[in-house]
Amino acid sequence: MLLITGCNGQLGTELRALLPQALSVDVAGLDITDRAAVQSFVKENNIDTIINGAAYTAVDKAEDEPEKCRLINVDGVKNLALTGAKVIHVSTDYVFDGRGCRPYVETDATAPVSVYGRTKLDGEKALSETAETCAIVRTAWLYSPYGANFVKTMRRLGAEKQEISVVFDQVGTPTHAADLAKAIVDLLPQIKDGTKEIYHFSNEGVCSWYDFAREIMKLSGLKCRVKPIESAQYPTKAKRPFYSVLNKSKIKALGIEVPHWQESLEKCLKKF
Repeated sequence: MLLITGCNGQLGTELRALLPQALSVDVAGLDITDRAAVQSFVKENNIDTIINGAAYTAVDKAEDEPEKCRLINVDGVKNLALTGAKVIHVSTDYVFDGRGCRPYVETDATAPVSVYGRTKLDGEKALSETAETCAIVRTAWLYSPYGANFVKTMRRLGAEKQEISVVFDQVGTPTHAADLAKAIVDLLPQIKDGTKEIYHFSNEGVCSWYDFAREIMKLSGLKCRVKPIESAQYPTKAKRPFYSVLNKSKIKALGIEVPHWQESLEKCLKKF
């Protein structure tokens, strides 16, 4: 039996649509930070594979709640690994410091600059050290019609304001949650027992948050003007990597499709 955790999040919602036969739970159905509950649930339901979409993702809030963030992103992941099930775990571009100038490959040195990034990296390590079989999929800039995300925020602000300011010096690649979900489903049958791998998946192409915001306004038919600003003009509690483009060569070698971010954004906006 396949288990999807964090089933009501952006990714979880898309995974449920693609894997209707799977058992899906949110925190009310299973608290992954409760080791005994996780062990019992997996055993009772004959779970052999877990796709972990559960995570603490409030990047700025994590600076004030490091213990809570760590409990979910590290201890919770280890609890899933300890069940002996095969685990597909979703991680982040925030494990890098963003000082690079070429797309990051899976073997590049990690150096997170935020509480969130450090806990996600420690979660990766806990999984790799504990699970018998696992695949870690790092992604970036996730959005969908569900939950809270940059696309929904920009559409709301674009309808309310004549002008907004967005940083232009943070560069990466947006990821449509539906594309990530499909990649994970396509990856599932290719994970061999006893292996522990890391993969990168985001959409194809490169842009800044400013470029992304402009495209959202354009495709949404909104007249709001987007003004480029530097990160220093928009201080946040948590540091962000300035450059976090991910190299997808490894996952593409498995035959997994990686659509361009503009194409996927247009597809996503049609669902609104």
